[in-house]
Amino acid sequence: MPIGKSISNYWRLTKPRIWGLLVFTGMIAMLVAYKEAGVEFSAYIATLCFASLILGSASADVLTNYHDRDIDSIMKRTMNRPIPSGEIRPRNALAYGLSMAVLSVLIPFLLINPISAGFMLLGLLDNVVVYSLVLKRRSWLNIILGGISGGMPVLVGYSAVAGTVTPIAIYMSALVIVWIPTHIWSLAIFSKADYEAAKVPMLPVVFGERIAAICVAAASALLAAFSLALVFLKPNVLYAATATVLGAVVLAYSTKLAIDGRRETAWTLFKITSPYLTVIFLVLGIAVWL
Repeated sequence: MPIGKSISNYWRLTKPRIWGLLVFTGMIAMLVAYKEAGVEFSAYIATLCFASLILGSASADVLTNYHDRDIDSIMKRTMNRPIPSGEIRPRNALAYGLSMAVLSVLIPFLLINPISAGFMLLGLLDNVVVYSLVLKRRSWLNIILGGISGGMPVLVGYSAVAGTVTPIAIYMSALVIVWIPTHIWSLAIFSKADYEAAKVPMLPVVFGERIAAICVAAASALLAAFSLALVFLKPNVLYAATATVLGAVVLAYSTKLAIDGRRETAWTLFKITSPYLTVIFLVLGIAVWL
């Protein structure tokens, strides 16, 4: 296989769109920590933290792809991924993922601080073990309990600078965790047939699309309220206005989904949730610095 094609396959295996967002939340949290803790900016710490976040988030995606290679080959949405398509051998993917995972914990442990390394390890264990190995094929609660890992990059980034966590760090981490059900369940509604074929007990497979759509609307309402409530910790007009407008958009689409139950609506909601979290975190970072 040409080396360029091989590099592309290993890049795709990490799911850069997914880890990119998680790394972004971690780096915003790191910048917030510099402001909150009054610590002088260190390019050295920032670079190490950035590298660790990429390695950790990417390795989690590789390892879950390795474990899910059998069901990925069944689902239309995932059958062209590098492992089920035969572009990458499973054992190579496993070695690739484990190497990055080990480095992602060793870097902060040896070069930053043990607290940051601990949060990285917790995130990996929750995503790879709790979500992928234990719950994904057994319970619709998979993304509730497995979603805790989504908030860990925030705590990794914040603690890398501050050496501890504060209420705003915990709140930012919780915001990502609260965001996950709307993001994943809307995708699950759109891809219900795939999950049924692979016998994965996602919410719409277990309870039906109607109940799932209502749950998405409830989760979106919680997300909108939770994101706006941050103004009590950090009062800021720009953040309050942004959270209100974006929350209204997500609520509008989730309500529409609960009413019409259309897969197209679920897909639209899924597509807007990532920009939602990106903008919320970006404006939050700006608000803290202002």
